[in-house]
Amino acid sequence: MTLSERNIIFKAGLLFPAIILAFVTIVSFSIMPLYHTVIVNAPHRSSGFVQEFVTHFFNPQSYAPFVSILIAVVYAFVATIVIYYRFKKTQSPEILYIVFFVLSFVFEASRIMLPINLKYDLPNLYLIVSSRFLLFGRYFGIFSLFAASVYATGFEVQKQKITILVIALISLVISLKIPIDGLSWDTSLCMVSGYNAMFNIIEMGIALITLISFFIASYSRGLKAYLFVGFGAFLVMLGRAVLFTADTWITPFPALLILIIGTWFICTKLHSVYLWY
Repeated sequence: MTLSERNIIFKAGLLFPAIILAFVTIVSFSIMPLYHTVIVNAPHRSSGFVQEFVTHFFNPQSYAPFVSILIAVVYAFVATIVIYYRFKKTQSPEILYIVFFVLSFVFEASRIMLPINLKYDLPNLYLIVSSRFLLFGRYFGIFSLFAASVYATGFEVQKQKITILVIALISLVISLKIPIDGLSWDTSLCMVSGYNAMFNIIEMGIALITLISFFIASYSRGLKAYLFVGFGAFLVMLGRAVLFTADTWITPFPALLILIIGTWFICTKLHSVYLWY
Protein backbone atom coordinates (compact mmCIF):
# COMPACT_ATOMS: atom_id res chain seq x y z
CA MET A 1 0.00 0.00 0.00
CA THR A 2 1.40 3.38 -1.02
CA LEU A 3 1.70 6.36 1.29
CA SER A 4 -1.01 8.28 -0.59
CA GLU A 5 -3.43 5.32 -0.38
CA ARG A 6 -2.81 5.00 3.33
CA ASN A 7 -3.38 8.72 3.88
CA ILE A 8 -6.69 8.50 2.03
CA ILE A 9 -7.73 5.78 4.50
CA PHE A 10 -6.69 8.07 7.37
CA LYS A 11 -8.78 10.94 6.00
CA ALA A 12 -11.78 8.71 5.38
CA GLY A 13 -11.35 7.26 8.85
CA LEU A 14 -11.74 10.72 10.38
CA LEU A 15 -15.32 10.90 9.11
CA PHE A 16 -16.30 7.79 11.08
CA PRO A 17 -15.75 9.14 14.62
CA ALA A 18 -16.92 12.63 13.60
CA ILE A 19 -20.30 11.32 12.39
CA ILE A 20 -20.75 9.00 15.37
CA LEU A 21 -19.76 11.73 17.83
CA ALA A 22 -22.38 14.05 16.33
CA PHE A 23 -24.98 11.26 16.48
CA VAL A 24 -24.24 10.40 20.12
CA THR A 25 -24.37 14.06 21.12
CA ILE A 26 -27.70 14.73 19.41
CA VAL A 27 -29.40 11.53 20.57
CA SER A 28 -28.19 11.89 24.14
CA PHE A 29 -30.36 14.95 24.75
CA SER A 30 -33.48 12.80 24.53
CA ILE A 31 -32.23 9.62 26.24
CA MET A 32 -30.12 11.06 29.06
CA PRO A 33 -32.80 10.61 31.79
CA LEU A 34 -33.07 6.91 30.90
CA TYR A 35 -29.51 6.00 31.84
CA HIS A 36 -30.48 5.81 35.50
CA THR A 37 -33.31 3.38 34.74
CA VAL A 38 -31.06 1.18 32.60
CA ILE A 39 -28.30 1.03 35.23
CA VAL A 40 -30.64 0.42 38.17
CA ASN A 41 -32.36 -2.43 36.33
CA ALA A 42 -29.16 -4.03 35.02
CA PRO A 43 -29.21 -7.74 35.96
CA HIS A 44 -25.40 -7.90 36.07
CA ARG A 45 -22.50 -5.76 37.22
CA SER A 46 -19.84 -4.95 34.66
CA SER A 47 -16.85 -7.30 34.85
CA GLY A 48 -13.12 -7.02 34.15
CA PHE A 49 -9.84 -7.49 36.00
CA VAL A 50 -9.80 -3.86 37.22
CA GLN A 51 -13.58 -3.72 37.49
CA GLU A 52 -13.57 -6.70 39.87
CA PHE A 53 -11.61 -4.56 42.34
CA VAL A 54 -13.74 -1.45 41.76
CA THR A 55 -16.96 -3.41 42.33
CA HIS A 56 -16.05 -4.06 45.97
CA PHE A 57 -15.72 -0.37 46.82
CA PHE A 58 -17.97 1.63 44.48
CA ASN A 59 -21.57 1.35 43.33
CA PRO A 60 -22.43 1.90 39.65
CA GLN A 61 -23.25 5.49 38.68
CA SER A 62 -25.92 6.27 36.13
CA TYR A 63 -23.92 8.40 33.70
CA ALA A 64 -20.48 6.81 34.03
CA PRO A 65 -21.05 4.42 31.06
CA PHE A 66 -22.22 7.33 28.89
CA VAL A 67 -19.06 9.27 29.80
CA SER A 68 -16.91 6.25 28.93
CA ILE A 69 -18.66 5.96 25.54
CA LEU A 70 -18.14 9.66 24.87
CA ILE A 71 -14.47 9.43 25.88
CA ALA A 72 -13.97 6.44 23.57
CA VAL A 73 -15.38 8.25 20.53
CA VAL A 74 -13.55 11.51 21.26
CA TYR A 75 -10.30 9.60 21.79
CA ALA A 76 -10.74 7.87 18.42
CA PHE A 77 -11.35 11.20 16.66
CA VAL A 78 -8.49 13.16 18.27
CA ALA A 79 -5.96 10.31 18.14
CA THR A 80 -6.65 9.72 14.43
CA ILE A 81 -6.08 13.42 13.70
CA VAL A 82 -2.81 13.40 15.64
CA ILE A 83 -1.57 10.23 13.92
CA TYR A 84 -2.49 11.53 10.48
CA TYR A 85 -0.58 14.80 10.87
CA ARG A 86 2.39 13.10 12.49
CA PHE A 87 2.70 10.31 9.93
CA LYS A 88 1.28 11.79 6.70
CA LYS A 89 4.79 11.99 5.24
CA THR A 90 6.22 8.99 7.08
CA GLN A 91 5.91 5.46 5.70
CA SER A 92 5.28 3.05 8.57
CA PRO A 93 3.47 -0.26 7.99
CA GLU A 94 2.54 -0.52 11.68
CA ILE A 95 0.77 2.83 11.90
CA LEU A 96 -2.11 1.79 9.63
CA TYR A 97 -3.09 -0.92 12.12
CA ILE A 98 -2.61 1.43 15.04
CA VAL A 99 -5.20 3.70 13.40
CA PHE A 100 -7.55 0.76 12.95
CA PHE A 101 -7.11 -0.03 16.64
CA VAL A 102 -7.88 3.60 17.54
CA LEU A 103 -10.94 3.74 15.26
CA SER A 104 -12.31 0.55 16.80
CA PHE A 105 -13.16 2.64 19.88
CA VAL A 106 -15.95 4.26 17.86
CA PHE A 107 -17.94 1.01 17.99
CA GLU A 108 -18.45 1.62 21.73
CA ALA A 109 -21.22 4.00 20.69
CA SER A 110 -23.31 0.87 20.03
CA ARG A 111 -23.89 0.70 23.78
CA ILE A 112 -26.30 3.66 23.74
CA MET A 113 -28.81 1.38 22.01
CA LEU A 114 -30.00 0.22 25.47
CA PRO A 115 -31.51 3.60 26.51
CA ILE A 116 -32.65 4.18 22.92
CA ASN A 117 -34.41 0.82 22.97
CA LEU A 118 -36.08 1.73 26.27
CA LYS A 119 -37.27 5.11 25.03
CA TYR A 120 -38.76 3.91 21.74
CA ASP A 121 -39.74 0.39 22.87
CA LEU A 122 -37.86 -1.22 19.98
CA PRO A 123 -37.65 -5.00 19.38
CA ASN A 124 -34.75 -6.75 21.14
CA LEU A 125 -33.34 -7.55 17.71
CA TYR A 126 -31.88 -4.03 17.66
CA LEU A 127 -30.00 -4.75 20.89
CA ILE A 128 -28.57 -7.96 19.48
CA VAL A 129 -27.49 -6.30 16.22
CA SER A 130 -25.86 -3.38 18.05
CA SER A 131 -24.08 -5.87 20.34
CA ARG A 132 -22.64 -7.66 17.32
CA PHE A 133 -21.34 -4.33 16.01
CA LEU A 134 -19.75 -3.76 19.41
CA LEU A 135 -18.12 -7.21 19.46
CA PHE A 136 -16.85 -6.76 15.89
CA GLY A 137 -15.23 -3.44 16.82
CA ARG A 138 -13.57 -4.84 19.92
CA TYR A 139 -12.08 -7.86 18.17
CA PHE A 140 -11.12 -5.88 15.08
CA GLY A 141 -9.26 -3.49 17.37
CA ILE A 142 -7.30 -6.11 19.29
CA PHE A 143 -6.42 -8.03 16.10
CA SER A 144 -5.28 -4.79 14.45
CA LEU A 145 -2.89 -4.03 17.29
CA PHE A 146 -1.61 -7.60 17.03
CA ALA A 147 -1.06 -7.11 13.27
CA ALA A 148 0.94 -3.95 14.01
CA SER A 149 3.28 -5.97 16.24
CA VAL A 150 3.67 -8.63 13.54
CA TYR A 151 4.65 -6.02 10.95
CA ALA A 152 7.15 -4.60 13.43
CA THR A 153 9.01 -7.92 13.35
CA GLY A 154 9.51 -7.57 9.58
CA PHE A 155 6.41 -9.08 7.95
CA GLU A 156 6.08 -8.23 4.24
CA VAL A 157 4.45 -4.84 3.73
CA GLN A 158 2.97 -5.98 0.39
CA LYS A 159 0.50 -8.20 2.24
CA GLN A 160 -1.27 -5.34 4.00
CA LYS A 161 -4.55 -5.48 2.08
CA ILE A 162 -4.81 -9.24 2.60
CA THR A 163 -4.07 -8.81 6.30
CA ILE A 164 -6.81 -6.20 6.68
CA LEU A 165 -9.30 -8.52 4.96
CA VAL A 166 -8.33 -11.47 7.17
CA ILE A 167 -8.64 -9.40 10.35
CA ALA A 168 -12.06 -8.10 9.30
CA LEU A 169 -13.32 -11.59 8.38
CA ILE A 170 -12.12 -13.20 11.62
CA SER A 171 -13.68 -10.39 13.67
CA LEU A 172 -16.94 -10.69 11.71
CA VAL A 173 -17.16 -14.46 12.18
CA ILE A 174 -16.52 -14.19 15.92
CA SER A 175 -19.07 -11.40 16.37
CA LEU A 176 -21.73 -13.35 14.44
CA LYS A 177 -21.14 -16.68 16.18
CA ILE A 178 -21.14 -15.50 19.80
CA PRO A 179 -24.58 -16.08 21.39
CA ILE A 180 -26.10 -12.90 22.86
CA ASP A 181 -28.85 -12.65 25.48
CA GLY A 182 -31.20 -9.96 24.20
CA LEU A 183 -32.88 -9.61 27.61
CA SER A 184 -29.85 -9.24 29.88
CA TRP A 185 -27.20 -6.54 30.19
CA ASP A 186 -24.59 -5.25 32.60
CA THR A 187 -23.90 -1.85 34.16
CA SER A 188 -21.53 -0.83 31.35
CA LEU A 189 -24.53 -1.06 28.94
CA CYS A 190 -23.22 -4.24 27.27
CA MET A 191 -25.58 -7.09 26.49
CA VAL A 192 -24.55 -10.36 28.11
CA SER A 193 -22.85 -12.71 25.65
CA GLY A 194 -21.87 -16.37 25.76
CA TYR A 195 -18.37 -17.79 26.18
CA ASN A 196 -17.32 -14.53 27.82
CA ALA A 197 -14.65 -16.09 30.04
CA MET A 198 -13.14 -18.04 27.13
CA PHE A 199 -12.91 -15.01 24.87
CA ASN A 200 -11.45 -12.90 27.68
CA ILE A 201 -8.65 -15.46 27.97
CA ILE A 202 -8.14 -15.39 24.19
CA GLU A 203 -8.04 -11.60 24.22
CA MET A 204 -5.47 -11.54 27.03
CA GLY A 205 -3.42 -14.12 25.14
CA ILE A 206 -3.42 -11.98 21.99
CA ALA A 207 -2.47 -8.92 24.05
CA LEU A 208 0.45 -10.81 25.58
CA ILE A 209 1.65 -12.07 22.18
CA THR A 210 1.38 -8.50 20.84
CA LEU A 211 3.60 -7.22 23.64
CA ILE A 212 6.14 -10.01 23.09
CA SER A 213 6.18 -9.37 19.33
CA PHE A 214 7.20 -5.75 19.85
CA PHE A 215 9.97 -6.87 22.18
CA ILE A 216 11.12 -9.41 19.58
CA ALA A 217 11.12 -6.63 16.97
CA SER A 218 13.36 -4.58 19.26
CA TYR A 219 15.83 -7.45 19.58
CA SER A 220 15.78 -8.65 15.95
CA ARG A 221 16.01 -5.18 14.42
CA GLY A 222 18.32 -3.74 17.07
CA LEU A 223 15.97 -0.84 17.79
CA LYS A 224 15.30 0.07 21.42
CA ALA A 225 12.40 2.25 20.30
CA TYR A 226 10.27 -0.87 19.87
CA LEU A 227 10.60 -1.58 23.59
CA PHE A 228 8.80 1.70 24.24
CA VAL A 229 6.28 0.94 21.49
CA GLY A 230 5.57 -2.36 23.23
CA PHE A 231 5.15 -0.54 26.54
CA GLY A 232 2.79 1.90 24.83
CA ALA A 233 0.82 -1.04 23.41
CA PHE A 234 0.50 -2.48 26.92
CA LEU A 235 -0.80 0.87 28.21
CA VAL A 236 -3.41 1.34 25.47
CA MET A 237 -4.68 -2.21 26.01
CA LEU A 238 -4.88 -1.54 29.76
CA GLY A 239 -6.66 1.78 29.26
CA ARG A 240 -9.01 0.16 26.76
CA ALA A 241 -9.94 -2.63 29.18
CA VAL A 242 -10.61 -0.17 32.02
CA LEU A 243 -12.59 2.26 29.84
CA PHE A 244 -14.80 -0.37 28.21
CA THR A 245 -15.96 -1.82 31.54
CA ALA A 246 -16.33 1.47 33.44
CA ASP A 247 -19.52 1.94 35.44
CA THR A 248 -18.25 4.37 38.11
CA TRP A 249 -16.65 7.82 38.02
CA ILE A 250 -13.40 6.43 39.42
CA THR A 251 -12.33 4.67 36.19
CA PRO A 252 -13.10 6.55 32.90
CA PHE A 253 -10.70 9.47 33.35
CA PRO A 254 -7.70 7.44 34.60
CA ALA A 255 -8.37 5.11 31.65
CA LEU A 256 -8.24 8.09 29.28
CA LEU A 257 -4.94 9.24 30.81
CA ILE A 258 -3.47 5.76 30.36
CA LEU A 259 -4.66 5.72 26.72
CA ILE A 260 -3.10 9.11 26.03
CA ILE A 261 0.26 8.12 27.53
CA GLY A 262 0.26 4.79 25.67
CA THR A 263 -0.66 6.44 22.36
CA TRP A 264 2.08 9.03 22.88
CA PHE A 265 4.69 6.29 23.41
CA ILE A 266 3.55 4.42 20.29
CA CYS A 267 3.44 7.47 18.02
CA THR A 268 6.65 9.18 19.12
CA LYS A 269 8.76 6.02 19.15
CA LEU A 270 7.40 4.66 15.86
CA HIS A 271 8.01 8.04 14.26
CA SER A 272 11.60 7.98 15.50
CA VAL A 273 12.09 4.55 13.89
CA TYR A 274 10.94 5.66 10.46
CA LEU A 275 12.01 9.31 10.57
CA TRP A 276 15.04 8.75 8.37
CA TYR A 277 13.60 6.02 6.14
